[in-house]
Amino acid sequence: MKIYLNGKFVEEEDAKVSVFDHGLLYGDGIFEGIRAYDGVVFMLKEHIDRLYDSAKSLCIDIPLTKEEMIDVVLETLRVNNLRDAYIRLVITRGVGDLGLDPRKCEKPTIFCIAIPMPPLLGEDGIRVITVSVRRLPVDVLNPAVKSLNYLNSVLAKIQANYAGVDEAFLLDDKGFVVEGTGDNIFIVKNNVLKTPPVYQSILKGITRDAVIKLAKEEGIKVIEEPLTLHDLYTADELFITGTAAEIVPVFEIDGRVINNKQVGEITKKLKEKFKEIRTKWGIKVYDE
Repeated sequence: MKIYLNGKFVEEEDAKVSVFDHGLLYGDGIFEGIRAYDGVVFMLKEHIDRLYDSAKSLCIDIPLTKEEMIDVVLETLRVNNLRDAYIRLVITRGVGDLGLDPRKCEKPTIFCIAIPMPPLLGEDGIRVITVSVRRLPVDVLNPAVKSLNYLNSVLAKIQANYAGVDEAFLLDDKGFVVEGTGDNIFIVKNNVLKTPPVYQSILKGITRDAVIKLAKEEGIKVIEEPLTLHDLYTADELFITGTAAEIVPVFEIDGRVINNKQVGEITKKLKEKFKEIRTKWGIKVYDE
């Protein structure tokens, strides 16, 4: 495997960053998880736009244009001869000293990894619990910034692991359901698709946006509104979306069984439509 690191492609064992890199020392950096399907990078422009928005919010000056960054992703796939892959694009504040001051970091560290990887949580229905860990409010750390600080989600995942389930759902400080550890949440009730709004401490997921668009194209009513645990417990269908996970039905939450542990009709339709468009909504890797 060859990895892009600061302008060069290096072997995996040579892909190293300094122990003084502020991405390691302080989680001071940003990233995007991206997927390629059969030689097409799904919604790559949208991922890059979000990356640069995150960088601007954190005052990280990326030394590449968006077009150059797109080429980094495409070339990482080409040098590894990959058509289907999960891609991790990371930009840290860079090497500095042991203080917090970002001015001590002269230039960002940029690396890009591409590996074959199946859907993170598999294709079958999953079991979920809600956890005591709360999603950070927007005035603490805005989830619109896809930063390297994922301790909030890591702590929630630890609780899910101890409980022996697949995933954890987090609530906000008002008790509304917001996100999984790395995925967005959807329910179906009376043939209406509902999901928490982006103002409610959630990441504006790329797959989330694709699913909303697909649902509307299929004539499915979509509502973005705050959801309670009661809404999830009594849902006709429940599923999560994310780049790494794709679209995964939830069969059980906090011991409540959803739809008799069967994939719901709307979930099934959206999964099918997603598979149809994922090689159409994106940028081709190879000239064919």
